[in-house]
Amino acid sequence: MLVVGAFVVGIAAGLAGGDDGEDVVRVYAAAWSEGDWATMHAQLSDRSRRDTPLLEFARAGRAALETATAGERGVRAGSPEREGDSWRLPVSVRTRIFGTVRGAVLVDVDTSTGEPRIDWAPRLVFPGLRDDERLSRETSMPKRGALLARDRTTLAEGPARTTSVPDVAGLVVGQMGAITLERADELRALGVPDDAQVGLSGLEGIFDKRLAGRPSGALRAGGRIIARTEGRDGEDVRTTIDPDLVRAGNAALAGRYGAAIALDPRDGAVLGYAGVPFSIVQPPGSTFKIVTLAGALERGVTKLSDRFEPSALAVLSGVDLANSHDEICGGTLEQAFAQSCNSVFAPLGAKLGASSLVDIAERFGFNAPGSFSVVAESTIPQADAIGDDLAVGSSAIGQGLVQATTLQMAEVAATVARAGLRPRTTLDLDQARRPSQRSGERAISARTARTLDRLMRAVVRYGTGAAAAIDGTPVAGKTGTAELRSRRPTKDGEAPQPDAKRDVTDTDAWFVAYAPAGRGRTPRVAVAVLLVGAGAGGDTAAPAARGLLVAALQRGR
Repeated sequence: MLVVGAFVVGIAAGLAGGDDGEDVVRVYAAAWSEGDWATMHAQLSDRSRRDTPLLEFARAGRAALETATAGERGVRAGSPEREGDSWRLPVSVRTRIFGTVRGAVLVDVDTSTGEPRIDWAPRLVFPGLRDDERLSRETSMPKRGALLARDRTTLAEGPARTTSVPDVAGLVVGQMGAITLERADELRALGVPDDAQVGLSGLEGIFDKRLAGRPSGALRAGGRIIARTEGRDGEDVRTTIDPDLVRAGNAALAGRYGAAIALDPRDGAVLGYAGVPFSIVQPPGSTFKIVTLAGALERGVTKLSDRFEPSALAVLSGVDLANSHDEICGGTLEQAFAQSCNSVFAPLGAKLGASSLVDIAERFGFNAPGSFSVVAESTIPQADAIGDDLAVGSSAIGQGLVQATTLQMAEVAATVARAGLRPRTTLDLDQARRPSQRSGERAISARTARTLDRLMRAVVRYGTGAAAAIDGTPVAGKTGTAELRSRRPTKDGEAPQPDAKRDVTDTDAWFVAYAPAGRGRTPRVAVAVLLVGAGAGGDTAAPAARGLLVAALQRGR
């Protein structure tokens, strides 16, 4: 805008010397087309600038455009033509719901001081306005579209948002309500009436723009209608949701606070969810070791043949960081991963380094906007903000300031399942069926993904995730037990609280998985389960996730 403003001011310096005011009107018109309120205001007479200061002038212009549902660059002002003692300036305004509104403004120019300047009046904010007329609009919402499940079951339709599957709809549809302060400007610019009911959460919030359609109504200059729109009914949206998998996700939670979600790793389709998989973030605990190990393998920090001295703890920055239950573990890389050894993976993270740890996390989707409008962002601090080796090591095992949604951790599992390609997660069945959904963004190499697949299968075969095993179907998974308060490492010599005295509600239980796993198989489902304040991931989240996996595999996913 500064460049544009300087250009227009340059025009003003070169042209504003005419006696009849045509040149100053041309400068005003050019600035209006660029949304350059300061240059427009500079063309006004001393009296007009005094009566209408710049902020008030810009506010009046913006308000008119907002009322018409036009952006600041939506104005196109043409060449002025003499009309009596004034200049007739043709103007067209591109609006979002009324189409292009065309008209003219009649510009009066004061030449009494020798330097022509515009005598501004409020009618100049929009073409077609007369003296003492105010621009206003009246709009109403059209028929809202229906939400449909994958099998065309009705999840929500009509003004009352009725459903044929209330047990499922209650878990995924979300809420309608009054416009929130955060969305007020956005929706007003789209012509949505201030008293409209809009989607606030769940599928209603995610697909709100498509479901809502385009408002109908009239644009008025005083009592005169200068533009009208018939609007457009909202779209019916067929989602990727499988009602049976929503029920399975709800059964996995069993009334506990948390989230369960199932994805199809082949196309990123969200098959079902329950709880709060999009809106809350929690430390992911040891499920984040998938990310850390991926980075360590990619950077050559470790390899499958490495062995690690069994230990109950690691010492980082002079502080003891213990294994769960203070157990002694180590051995091969596979054994250390299967047993989720903090004493191995915290030092691996420190060796990988903060910069590489953040880089690999971001390749999996951290520090980026969520897949849908209602999804919270999963985050890891930037490298220079993490801190010393202890902080890096804690982050590498999903503690510290690492935060993730359940959806994000399901995407981590799905990325490994897709041989290192991060899926484009979607709730739109039409999008899921596009050929482009079969491609994805390369997060890690296929070779690294194969190694992770092997190690994640070991977690379920004989490690901490054995409760997720399914007869006849190889499952790849990872447990997580995210400590919330009691075992934060300190540098003052204080020992961590013994496990025997720890309150299980002080830990989040996680499990992520996909199946069928293993070379030569095509994984059909990836899941993540988070149970807030529910103990160890292997004890509570893994068996919960097993039920969701079985339901998805039985449905032929």
